[in-house]
Amino acid sequence: MTGTIPASPAGADRMWPRYESPADLAEIESVPLAARGLPESTYALLTRAARLWPDRTALTVLPEATRWREPVCSTFSELLADVHRYANLLHRLGVRRGDAVALIAPNCAELIPATLAAQLAGIATPINGALSPRHIAELLHRSGARIVITAGPELAAETWRSTRESVLGGHIEALLVLRPTASDAAADPLPRLDGIEVGYLTDLAADQDSTGFAGRPPTATDLAALFHTGGTTGIPKLAAHTHSGEVANAWMIAANSLLDTNSVVFAGLPLFHVNALVVTLLAPLFKGQPVVWAGPLGYRDPALYSQFWKLVEHYRIATMSAVPTVYAALAQCPVTADISSLRYAMVGASPLPAAVRENFQAHTGITLIEGYGLTEATCASARTFPSAPRPGAVGQRMPYQQVKVIRIGPDGSWNDLPRNHLGVLAVAGPTLFAGYVSGRGEHGHLLDGSGKLVDGWLDTGDLARVDHDGYIYLHGRAKDLIIRGGHNIDPATIEDALLAHPQVTGAGAVGRPDPHSGEVPVAYVTLAAGAEVTETDLLAWASERVPERAAAPKSIIVLDSLPTTDVGKPYKLALRADATRREVLDALDTTAGIGAVSVSIEDGSVLATVELDTTADAPAVEAVLGRYAISWKVQVDQ
Repeated sequence: MTGTIPASPAGADRMWPRYESPADLAEIESVPLAARGLPESTYALLTRAARLWPDRTALTVLPEATRWREPVCSTFSELLADVHRYANLLHRLGVRRGDAVALIAPNCAELIPATLAAQLAGIATPINGALSPRHIAELLHRSGARIVITAGPELAAETWRSTRESVLGGHIEALLVLRPTASDAAADPLPRLDGIEVGYLTDLAADQDSTGFAGRPPTATDLAALFHTGGTTGIPKLAAHTHSGEVANAWMIAANSLLDTNSVVFAGLPLFHVNALVVTLLAPLFKGQPVVWAGPLGYRDPALYSQFWKLVEHYRIATMSAVPTVYAALAQCPVTADISSLRYAMVGASPLPAAVRENFQAHTGITLIEGYGLTEATCASARTFPSAPRPGAVGQRMPYQQVKVIRIGPDGSWNDLPRNHLGVLAVAGPTLFAGYVSGRGEHGHLLDGSGKLVDGWLDTGDLARVDHDGYIYLHGRAKDLIIRGGHNIDPATIEDALLAHPQVTGAGAVGRPDPHSGEVPVAYVTLAAGAEVTETDLLAWASERVPERAAAPKSIIVLDSLPTTDVGKPYKLALRADATRREVLDALDTTAGIGAVSVSIEDGSVLATVELDTTADAPAVEAVLGRYAISWKVQVDQ
């Protein structure tokens, strides 16, 4: 595949260094990032793309997986025009530079320009529509958003219901509604809401100027977005991104020399996730690369997988970005099309099991490129290379970012560790977030590093080691450590041993409460179709391969699927909750009067609730529970 990248004569050579192997990093960094001539904002990045490639297709948006031959397409100039219309509508509604605009919808043709428009007029605040109305309402309150762009009843009925419930009684002034991609049906009438302007976004923006923006364009240091982190327990935090951070991280991804202007990108992750924004929306703007967007369910649509290889052939997809669970599923789908256009596939968001890598690559012949990043560092901080595989590593740090491993003392002090020592990974550089939103003041959002930012470095919370060549090896989350009698056990050592079994397709190890050791390791696995291995077999397998006796799992439970978050990350809290429930049930097995045992997750912690009938000896039950280092409560039915 060939292609040229037009650029201004003054910045052509500076913007695009050679970047296709680890050896290129030093040469890239010999030129300061400030000399690369990057656009100062996401809006400037978009206007550059529209100027250089006005008539090239920018977006191809699929209505749904089964209708992948019926897309809605937009050129770069048409995308910019839509962004201007939407941003001018937001400006008319009173949105200014420091104001948040919430976006609560699955991916669709209107959401993409709406997201860029929110960053132009104010600060985009994408919110996962699958969150509870209480969580959505709290995020709206915390962001200060007065304008909400949301899925309508045709696009996502449950999201529409949750959003309506969330905005009632709040300070929302307008609800701008999105319709399904390529819908030819008459729009449903929208309800009246007291004190809130309600209307379809495209209709309300139809008479707005498409040639420019009426307000003040953003600068490099302005906030571009507020992304919520997590969202599975408690109230997620809002991490503030600057325009310069998003643009710099997008450039680091786009600088990849393996793809050119003709390389088509596939996008299937939701736009409330930073990967979707930075990797599959902003980065392609740098080289004018076309992006094919999946339907509203994205990779969560079961129908996508049976059609996927035909879709790759039809659109000549060159690369894609997804989570490990997607590649595990695709490895089971027969390749019934010409997929020679697919150069490589990017994987991130959670550690890539060796078995998933091997199965996918053997099945397709496509190389998986692993990456590492987190919302607090905008998106991506490390990447691997097809030409220089490094088994077990998530990659080399990306240009202009720095990494180190630290030990955090009981008093919170940081101590740097030598190479190849295990500790907490810290990163620094131009992509670090501005802080978490802690409130609003006279001049906008109040931001707080919450102890994660120290002297320009970010505590990632990930256990890792960095080798002498600068490659990063992850060893799980620091908070996921299993602590058995004061001894730290890395769950990855257990998971790796189980994943080496030919019939195991997934594994998650957690600590089960124990009255003597505090915690003991247990594991959960998924098995290949038709597997005949038993839990006893797997216990024997693990005991022979886990590197230390203390880490050998005490039990192994087979599940149909391992719990994940909405973006496919392993959800260890759910496993810890299940392990706690099983232990409490076992501990109270012979106790009379036990009605039920339930476990909930509240603010990131596991809480066990034991219901008793009137015949139970409540003090005796409490004495049993008191032997464990867990949160619990006892309820007596009257």
